[in-house]
Amino acid sequence: MAISIPQIIFVVVAILTLASSTMVVTARNLVHAALWLVFAFFNVAVIFALLEAGFMAVVQVVLYIGAIATLIIFAMMLTRRVMNDTEVQANSQQVGSFLVAAAAFIGLAGLISLNAWASLPIVPPDALNVSVTQLGMALVEPNQFVLPFEVASVLLIIALIGAVAIAQEA
Repeated sequence: MAISIPQIIFVVVAILTLASSTMVVTARNLVHAALWLVFAFFNVAVIFALLEAGFMAVVQVVLYIGAIATLIIFAMMLTRRVMNDTEVQANSQQVGSFLVAAAAFIGLAGLISLNAWASLPIVPPDALNVSVTQLGMALVEPNQFVLPFEVASVLLIIALIGAVAIAQEA
């Protein structure tokens, strides 16, 4: 069985995604963790592009890297306490979280080995051929996704206002 170039790229990007995700949770500096998060988001966008899901790749870059990660970094820069963080980043929940993560990994590996998704209904191919115009219309039509779209925008504005309020208190 020959290995193709997209498969090699996928494996490399998957390894980079795992490594950058690990760095997000193990970085001592909060700003560095946020930058590793941006790199992890970019790697996920590359995986979407490899899977020929161009719209999802663009949404990943624009929404997660462009908006959410930038908002996180902006909020951290507004709080001046980030640069003076010398406390230990460990807590008493490390063992419990490791056990939960290990149990989830074992459970997912068991599901994969059982081929549990074989009984799931198959999505018809014509349902996947939705144009970007149709997706855009679904986001703004009152009887479809306009409410969740607006709720997300209000939550982002509230987060930004909260970051400014915290920065003024410091």
